[in-house]
Formats: sequence, structure tokens, C-alpha cells
Amino acid sequence: MPPFDCLLFDLDDTLYPVSSGLAAACKSNIHGYMGEKLGIENSKIPELSNLLYKNYGTSMAGLRAIGYDFDYDEYHRFVHGRLPYDNLKPDPILRTLLLSLPYRKLIFTNADKVHTAKVLNKLALEDCFEGIICFETLNPTKNRPILDEKQSSSTEIFDIIGHFSQTSPVMELPNTPIVCKPSKAAIEWALKIANIDPQRTLFFEDSVRNLQAGKRLGLQTVLVGTSQRSKGADYAVESIHNIKEAIPELCEVEMKSELNYSANNNVAVGVETSVTA
Repeated sequence: MPPFDCLLFDLDDTLYPVSSGLAAACKSNIHGYMGEKLGIENSKIPELSNLLYKNYGTSMAGLRAIGYDFDYDEYHRFVHGRLPYDNLKPDPILRTLLLSLPYRKLIFTNADKVHTAKVLNKLALEDCFEGIICFETLNPTKNRPILDEKQSSSTEIFDIIGHFSQTSPVMELPNTPIVCKPSKAAIEWALKIANIDPQRTLFFEDSVRNLQAGKRLGLQTVLVGTSQRSKGADYAVESIHNIKEAIPELCEVEMKSELNYSANNNVAVGVETSVTA
């Protein structure tokens, strides 16, 4: 039996390189939303966004945690709607690679479904995956807040910048209603939804903390974007294109299938060997 039966892929900066510029544009748009839509002072936005991302997994999850109320779909339209998607091109090499791997293949991303569909379409990978676990999967409509202008305008905002400026903070950080990586709840829910055995699943991620969270729950892990393995990474690949070379176990099923086919058809399989005399 091969060591894996499922491949779980992050989307952004994993299936395409960070050099595409989408991540930088997304960060700029998040800052724009915080200033234009939430009225946060421009001078505070970089530090605030960084603290929210570090402590809650995404800036969006952090904004909800500290008291900002907003429409999730509007947020995604603002943040993703103006991304340079044209920088992404069809990737026939990756497409061929994915289709050649005889395993279940799924996407697991914090992004919304519209963004996910656009990225896969631009890369020409729409039919390479069995399913997609995205923001809407983990945060169904029925669990979203009912927006009330009076209520949201009077909501007290937790001062997370002031919190971390204290030598010994006395309060705990507020919880977020948004479920996303790297939280244990998000990964456990994703595994349950897709009926995945973590012990037999390879998890591909560009985020070290997301990868480490998956590792703690039993997933076998692949860090994408660098050849240097970090703590929590079983494998590391500079590019998603290199996974067969970096993870030879992926090819075991293909090799066994070819051997079985040859044996069943009475075809001899030649193996090149070196001979010393």
C-alpha cells in the first residue's frame, strides 16, 4: 500500500509563485478596505494588519475578533476584485503533473470561492481537483453576523496594538467568529468534511504556521516555495512542479500499476543495471 491516498493543496502562493504579485496586491487592498470602509487611521493600518494576521490567521478574522462588523462578501469583493489575475497564465506542466498522480486531490484555502475559481481558471486547473474547501465551506451563511448599523457603530473596538505594547498583558485576546487556517478547528473540520485520513494525506502549503498546524493534527507536510525544510515540514520544494523529484513516494502507485500491467500481459520489464567485472 502506498503511503498516501490524498493530496491536500493550499491555493495562493502554492499552486503559483509569489512572484505573480497577487499577494502584494491583496495586502494593499486589505489596507485599503481598513481605511476606506472601516475608517481606521492610515498610520495604524500596517501595524494593525500585521498583528491581526499573526494572531488570527487572516486580517479579516482579526478584524471581526476585535469588534469590526462588516459584510464578508463585500470584503472579499474589495480585497480580491481588483487583483492582477492576468498575471496568472495556464500551467500545462502542473496540469499534466496533477492529472498523472492517482490520488484524491483537493484544495484547502482561506480564500473565498469566487477568488478560488478565478485562480484555477487562469491556471487551467479547474478539473484537476475532486473538491474545494474554502472560506464559505468553513463559514456557512447561517453563521454570519446580522449587520445592524446602529449596533456596529457603537461596538467597542479592542485595542490590540495597545494590548501588545504592554509588558505583561492582563487580558486575553478576543476570539474570532471566523474559522480559518491555522486554527485547529478549521483543519479538523476540513478533514471531516472531505473524509480525509490525516495519516495518509500530504498537505502542501507555503505558510509555515499553517503547515505546522496541519502537522500537529497528523498530516504529512510539504513546504512549497523553498528547498529548505522548516520545523514541521516533512518535505520542502522550491516549486510545486518539483514534487515528484522531492517526494519519490508519490510515484509508487504509478510504478506498481505499470508493473502489474506488464505482468498481466506477459511483458518483460527491462531494468538498466550497472555491471562491474
